[in-house]
Amino acid sequence: MENQELLKYAIEHGMIDMSYVQEQIEMNERKELLEKHPYQIWEGKDGKWRTYLPEKEAGRKLLKRSTKKSIEEEIIGFWKSELENPTIQEVFNEWNDRRLELEKISKATHLRNQQIFNRHYSDFGKNKIKCVEPEDIEEFLEEQIPKLTAKSFSNLKTITRGFFKRAKKRKLIAFNVEELFQELDTSDSDFKRTIKEDYEEVFSEDEMEVMMRYLKQNLDIPNVAIFLMFITGARIGEIVALKHSDFDGCSFRIRRTETRYKENGEYVCQIKEFPKSQAGVRTVVIPSEYEWFVRKIQMLNPFSDFVFVKDGKRINTQSVRMRLRRLCDKLCIYRKSPHKIRKTYGSILLDNKVDNRLIIGQMGHTSILCTEEHYHRNRRTLERKQVILSSIPEFQEEQKENRTCV
Repeated sequence: MENQELLKYAIEHGMIDMSYVQEQIEMNERKELLEKHPYQIWEGKDGKWRTYLPEKEAGRKLLKRSTKKSIEEEIIGFWKSELENPTIQEVFNEWNDRRLELEKISKATHLRNQQIFNRHYSDFGKNKIKCVEPEDIEEFLEEQIPKLTAKSFSNLKTITRGFFKRAKKRKLIAFNVEELFQELDTSDSDFKRTIKEDYEEVFSEDEMEVMMRYLKQNLDIPNVAIFLMFITGARIGEIVALKHSDFDGCSFRIRRTETRYKENGEYVCQIKEFPKSQAGVRTVVIPSEYEWFVRKIQMLNPFSDFVFVKDGKRINTQSVRMRLRRLCDKLCIYRKSPHKIRKTYGSILLDNKVDNRLIIGQMGHTSILCTEEHYHRNRRTLERKQVILSSIPEFQEEQKENRTCV
């Protein structure tokens, strides 16, 4: 028989005393709640029993009762109530941790969710979930809108929708969070707008020339990684996860990426056996001009599985980021992250009218619109722009005068 059938048979034939089972369950619950209590229980000189209970405003409050049993009853009642009405933060933590345990999200996403929550819910998250009305949540979200870009607000909505759905499933709330979002009054003009200049977003023609020349003359391991990003547009996480077996002549396969998360308060870098998205699974082509560079890569750590290894350890994205930052300072270039190299590469391909399919294949994008809308910036210097505009006949004074004379 299956376990359930055995249990049913035992109950039906009086082999198990259900009242005794229920009593044991209640005793275990009481024990767990008393163990959860963080404060000492003590008897005073007056024979009264005392302890503290957590209190929102004061931090804690003194509780005094005549017997130990009565004070334990108060403690059990308090913590039972707390479990039945947790704070918003406790609901979020349970939702976020549960998704990680079920492998619905990665450790990196778990960390990112926590960071988003901490950034916005530091005060509002202390409220008891059953004490919060839909209007309170709507008001809270509307207050965040002017402080956030549309993308940041989208991230906030994602975690809010997730843990409030979990709260409804646990019967902690009765309202539907989807209806709340539908009624939320937002428009694109409400969000915070940030102006990013071209020099902040991409390496100009002159900057790239200076950077590439320096990298070529100083090709240590981190600089090789940066150089490879400039000529392929691959993501930094994809670059540091490359293995020698990924290379085939002047091309390499992207099949993995680095992910970062927190464990015991420390950041951990780990290889994820899948790139950022499905479109990220691709073969990246290196221009034939750089065959010499491919040979250089082949000579890097030839006896190691990974290409970018230093002192016996694979270098991580953070070490490459810091190297690029130092190089920008050294070469008097406005500080830019590795992602700006990727934007530079995308802009070069678009400026040179490369076939759209080749662009999205190199970039690992699902659509050319993504490259055009988010990666295309003007890399020309002011002097170069002036030369281009000055070459247009309509903007040449001498030709205008000649036409007038005729």
